[in-house]
Amino acid sequence: MIAPTSPTPEALPSVAWEEAGESRTARWQSERGTPPPKNVIATDDRITANDAYGLACQGVGMLWRSDFQNARQLLTALASRVDRKAAQSHARGSSEAITADTFNRVRQARSQRARTLGMLLIELDAEYGIALRRAPDVQAACRHAYGPATGPMVVSLRELLGVIGAHQWYLRGIEVPAAGGHIHPHYGVFTPTRTDYVDLVAKAPWPAGAGRVGLAFDVGTGTGVLAAVLARRGALQVVATDTDPRAIACATENINRLGLSSRVKVAQAAFFPEGRADLVICNPPWVPARPGSPLERGIYDENGGMLQGFLSGLAAHLNPEGEGWLILSDLAERLGLRTREALLAQINAAGLTVTARHDVRPQHPRSFDAGDPLHAARRAEVTSLWRLKSAVSLS
Repeated sequence: MIAPTSPTPEALPSVAWEEAGESRTARWQSERGTPPPKNVIATDDRITANDAYGLACQGVGMLWRSDFQNARQLLTALASRVDRKAAQSHARGSSEAITADTFNRVRQARSQRARTLGMLLIELDAEYGIALRRAPDVQAACRHAYGPATGPMVVSLRELLGVIGAHQWYLRGIEVPAAGGHIHPHYGVFTPTRTDYVDLVAKAPWPAGAGRVGLAFDVGTGTGVLAAVLARRGALQVVATDTDPRAIACATENINRLGLSSRVKVAQAAFFPEGRADLVICNPPWVPARPGSPLERGIYDENGGMLQGFLSGLAAHLNPEGEGWLILSDLAERLGLRTREALLAQINAAGLTVTARHDVRPQHPRSFDAGDPLHAARRAEVTSLWRLKSAVSLS
């Protein structure tokens, strides 16, 4: 495994508090980019859930000094109070049509929820240890997420639980039959838990005039799952690109695990590698909105930049009979963030033409969650594989 590079101690902000008559400080760790609480108090089992909720809503950080499992229970109680208030708000607006304003309000509410729940804090020592009763061993999980330890730090319990959960995903892996085995996602790299878009790539016919695919590009590879699927399907060579060092490490490890390193090369590049290919595939983030944190870059495509970059450069990287496969959900259209007409205009402006489209309706759990304020859009969502060719090659 290639571990992520830890920020230098100077690059991380610090958090300060008073405890036992002494002034204390530690480095603040937040993968969400959340600033440290300005006011932090040490607390323990004597605090009530209601009092903790009141402090959290005021932005007061609570550094936990008692049983670790009790801290988890308190976090659950805080989440219950936050969600109860959100459910009342959702019930009042449940009959309104879903628009971009609805989406933005939901994002703001979720961001506020994350900030509130992020006020329950845990201190980690210089080796990622936790000096609390019934605390789990989180050293391996933290090294996987943050890299080598560089000194004591304070992190929100919510983020720490996310780090622990992500490490379990990494250890177990996700079985992807079309890739020939398990994909092991690294922390911070988009996890391929939805099989619908992978199945589209696994089943779509090869480009008609290309015969067997000699060279394919996977732009924005992430975990490397689609590059692996293309190789398993018979592509002779695949070049998988990404800009994120975590994704490069993750994809490289997965390709090696699957025994595909002789046929799949992972490279750091903004979009395309050099040359032209028989097939170029891209699964950009589906929602054109600004990521709220580095962890959201696999979901949100700020200003549609990755989509535009892929489309605008595609024709120049296709062989005459080659195809570009764009994997895209229409969720953004159903949320009022993009129109189908605008997407087709982008494709046309890039000198491309649509030769076919394969659709599938997602079956992930969120599409069945009636309590989700965006449920109507998610329930109607369609994921598509757009087959694109250079308009020049068809003329």
